[in-house]
Amino acid sequence: MTVFLLLTFGWSWGVWVPKALGEAGLLEGVPAIPEIGAFGPTVAAFVLVTYADGAAGARRLAGRAVDLDYPKRWLVPALCLAPAVVAASLVVAALTGTVPSFPWAGNPVVLPVAFAFILLLGGPIQEEFGWRGYLLDPLQNRFTAVGGGVAVGLVWAVWHLPLFFVPSETLYYREPFLGFAVSITLLSVLMTWMYNNTNASLLPALLFHTSFNWSQGMFPILESDPASLAFVILFSVATLAVVRYWGPKRLVRTRDGTVARPRDSTSGEA
Repeated sequence: MTVFLLLTFGWSWGVWVPKALGEAGLLEGVPAIPEIGAFGPTVAAFVLVTYADGAAGARRLAGRAVDLDYPKRWLVPALCLAPAVVAASLVVAALTGTVPSFPWAGNPVVLPVAFAFILLLGGPIQEEFGWRGYLLDPLQNRFTAVGGGVAVGLVWAVWHLPLFFVPSETLYYREPFLGFAVSITLLSVLMTWMYNNTNASLLPALLFHTSFNWSQGMFPILESDPASLAFVILFSVATLAVVRYWGPKRLVRTRDGTVARPRDSTSGEA
């Protein structure tokens, strides 16, 4: 895990920190490079699995993004949970007279195009092979599913930190980091729940991550303080309900409706 974190932060912060310093006028001569910083987690994961298991390890990791061996009903929360919470938050915005502007207004064809763009270049592909594909399992084997989800979420939040000092990163710049950290940690717990119930496939995680980013990008509740607060509250309630019902150790229930026992980290059995 240590090497993974060093590679991930080294790659991403090696791009973002000079960019932040350059845009702040504190560092001159920063070269213009492609937006590759977000690929840190995925690059690190593929480097390490290739080092450990060769090309076969890389193929296995990549294959998990198209693995369909899980109950397809889990695609419903993957695609709909975050938009549903955003929609409820927009109701609060409407009731308080703080409805945000919608970037796609008058051109709804942008919505599916934006979803595809976000999936490929807006975070999920760049990150999920690392966060869920590599880092999550050892952490949840050590700290339980909820503990592992929280740990990944905190790392994930801190990893974004330089972007809050880059003026051109309008999604993050001068936004409250604490609110972001809370939201992304809750998201991480919910994604752990999704991951553990879909046979460790990365496709539901990719779709959940995409729907989360898409719903907030297309319906920017951060422009409304009441809606932002409502989102955090509702997302917290949803996360607590999941933990309470599915159980914190595995976030999985057996077929007879009981909470599953912790995974045996030595055998790897579910």
